[in-house]
Amino acid sequence: MESPIITYLRGVLDEFSQLTDGDPYPVNTPGGSIDPDDFAIALATVDGQVYEVGDSDKEFLLQSLSKPLSYALALSDLGTEAVDAKVDVEPSGDPFHEMSLAEETGRPANAMINAGAIAIASLIKGSGGRSAIRRIVDTYSACAGRTLRTNGRAYQGERAISDRNHALAYLLSSVGVIEGRPSAALETYLRQCTVQVTTRDLAMIGATLANGGTNPVTGVEALEPQAVERTLSVMMTSGMYDDAGDWVAQVGMPAKSGVGGGIVAVLPGQAGLAVFSPRLDQHGNSVRGAATCRRVSQDMELHFVRSARAGRSAIRSTHTIDRVPSRIRRTDAAAAVLTEHSHRAVVVELSGDLFFAGTESVVRELSDLPDEVELAVLDLRRVNEVGPLAHSVLPRTAERFEAEGRQLILVDPDGLIDHAFGDEHTRTFDAHDLAIIHCERTILERYGDADSMPVEVPVEDAPALAMLDADDLSAITALMEPVSYEAGEVIRRVGQRFAGVFFILSGTVSTIASDTEGNRFRLSTLSAGMMIGDLALAESDRQETTVKAESDTRAMLLSADAIAALESDDPDLAVRLWRALAREAYVRVDAHARAVAARIREVAP
Repeated sequence: MESPIITYLRGVLDEFSQLTDGDPYPVNTPGGSIDPDDFAIALATVDGQVYEVGDSDKEFLLQSLSKPLSYALALSDLGTEAVDAKVDVEPSGDPFHEMSLAEETGRPANAMINAGAIAIASLIKGSGGRSAIRRIVDTYSACAGRTLRTNGRAYQGERAISDRNHALAYLLSSVGVIEGRPSAALETYLRQCTVQVTTRDLAMIGATLANGGTNPVTGVEALEPQAVERTLSVMMTSGMYDDAGDWVAQVGMPAKSGVGGGIVAVLPGQAGLAVFSPRLDQHGNSVRGAATCRRVSQDMELHFVRSARAGRSAIRSTHTIDRVPSRIRRTDAAAAVLTEHSHRAVVVELSGDLFFAGTESVVRELSDLPDEVELAVLDLRRVNEVGPLAHSVLPRTAERFEAEGRQLILVDPDGLIDHAFGDEHTRTFDAHDLAIIHCERTILERYGDADSMPVEVPVEDAPALAMLDADDLSAITALMEPVSYEAGEVIRRVGQRFAGVFFILSGTVSTIASDTEGNRFRLSTLSAGMMIGDLALAESDRQETTVKAESDTRAMLLSADAIAALESDDPDLAVRLWRALAREAYVRVDAHARAVAARIREVAP
């Protein structure tokens, strides 16, 4: 199933493809002419998941997108104090190619403008037999998770129009910021600008920065965490040049643009967002890229103020329904069907918040379910808050489920999100057990037969009496009397003395117990062919649960007096009866224990 996040990104791509303002930078395309209509979006999470749409495999030049990576490399090499002695960390508010240095210090304002980036390039030295540019490209490659290369033709094109950058390099040399040859620093800078990447590469670079400098896929630490922290801080205040203030207010993510048409935005601890489109605005930023980042940040709540919490998966567990089955006591035939087909229904238990990271993890989990899964229960009982992204993409997931002949089921007792779903696409329940009952019933309807869902079971066919031969069975049934109860009528109350064993002929009956805090909950639901009352025999002849008819119910009662008479008149038959009931009671006690364990698990933190 296609992820709704892909569907969402494709919608954004289609919408902003209509933007035709701006012109491409003249030195850009690695392999040919510039197509101003190229457009791609990629989103990479800190656990390595990538969502991409558009021309995401088309290469373009990093250009100024290289600046934060080289800045982080210099910080990793030399430390903060040495780098700060050459380049400040103040927002300039000036265009990226401004010819200016700070009056007080004589240093460039920050590493995101050209003057600062050239100074940073001068600080990166060759090491271990590798030149400075080789080390830079290797670092970029480690961030992207694949080998990247520079483009020689693009480098020559940049040199031909770099008079302003030459002037900056010599200005920096004249005030002692560049201590070596200024032309060497400029060459390193121009070559790093011509490294070729795809939009997917750029998203993975963003995810590496979001992950503290470690590539989420390869596990390689490309940059030191402390260097990444400082780099992201400077990107937040200065990465978008003279548009930085508006960017922080509207997008709220550390970001960097490049005249090659790329923009990368980073949500620390959660994801990297990359956009490529060559048309540039007056600030040198991609027109479509900036619009896309604004829209995605708003829709997915990626602004740092709204996404202050660290990104965590919202998945508590995913399991098939047989792990915690309903409290309905099934016939052997029904149990066999559910055992065989339990893999067709899964429960996805959630916890925490459904903001970007939580929602993305849920959508991915649902999208990756095997094709044979027909029913998916989304359990929101432990969810605290739900953001707009979840309200948008989870209903789309339900629609896709329905289109594929599947069903998404909600357990949403607090009404956190059920209002966002159409009734025709999903079912909502207040209790986990009710959702499981719905799944079991659906499986039985689809894969069972009349034996697995009996409407009426004669007492002679009751599983509890299956061990008795025909004569014994005839003698026992002759001692029974018919009883009936209306829906909602209480059959037995807690504390009442043992009244006998009830063999249900038709209808459904619930047993209700209380937990340690006095909260009442349904322990089990019994239907035709099953019995009640037997457990009271093991509890000093006292009823330990309340028994209530859920629907109009008919039963045969083997009363306490009839049992006492049988023990007196035919003790051998009584022993055979108790043996048969003990076998059935053992199954019931086991089901009781599993239900209690499930209840404990539900209330556990």
